Order: sequence, then structure tokens, then C-alpha cells
Amino acid sequence: MKRVVLSLVLLTTPLSAWAQCSGHSDRQAMSCAEGSTWDSQANACVPIVTG
Repeated sequence: MKRVVLSLVLLTTPLSAWAQCSGHSDRQAMSCAEGSTWDSQANACVPIVTG
């Protein structure tokens, strides 16, 4: 019986995580280290070039 319950929990955990995250169109701001900024095209932090 314990195996059945554990199996159900393990199978439904990804579904509950997906349900909590689905339908959100808001984007959270990415934070980068000091001296760099987020480049949405590269999907990475890039150094800020001055000069």
C-alpha cells in the first residue's frame, strides 16, 4: 500500500507544479551580476560595454 501511495505522489507532483506555473504570461526580471545586463536575444547576462 505504501508503494501505491508513493507512486501516486510521485506521479502527481510534476502535474501540480505545472498547474501552478501554467497560464502566467508575466515575466520576471532577470538579475545579473554588477557590471552586466540581461540580453534577451542571447538569453544570458552580458558585460556592459562603455567607451
